[in-house]
Amino acid sequence: MTRGYFGIGIYHTKTDTNVGTLWRSAHNFGADFIFTIGRRYKKQVSDTTKATKHIPLYEYSSFEDFKKNLPNGCQMVFIEQTEGSRDLKDSTHPLSAVYILGAEDYGVPDDLMKGHQKVHIETPMCINVAVAGSIVMYDRVSKI
Repeated sequence: MTRGYFGIGIYHTKTDTNVGTLWRSAHNFGADFIFTIGRRYKKQVSDTTKATKHIPLYEYSSFEDFKKNLPNGCQMVFIEQTEGSRDLKDSTHPLSAVYILGAEDYGVPDDLMKGHQKVHIETPMCINVAVAGSIVMYDRVSKI
């Protein structure tokens, strides 16, 4: 049995649909929690898999609030198509990690990602944030 844990979330998400889709995928892929940083969406009213009963959602008002509440030893991994990011297929997942996805319209600011692992999904165009999160979680469970 593999030890460790992971959570996944979105920085300044635009829509409740992305949060709901990510939540359902997190439930399916065994995430321990999901989160949002900076609220820009309305809470989703439907949850077909009842993920809300199995995986907590943490809502942080700012990146500083999020960092202050990270578990000890937890590594941040940013999922962004940015300079210095590594292709997901060639990356190694930390045993204890939080995966941070950027909003589709402007991503995560570069200064927040400094000194942390950055990973991208090699595609010709950007993909939906919840889909990207699902791919990352699949990659994690297939490698760990």
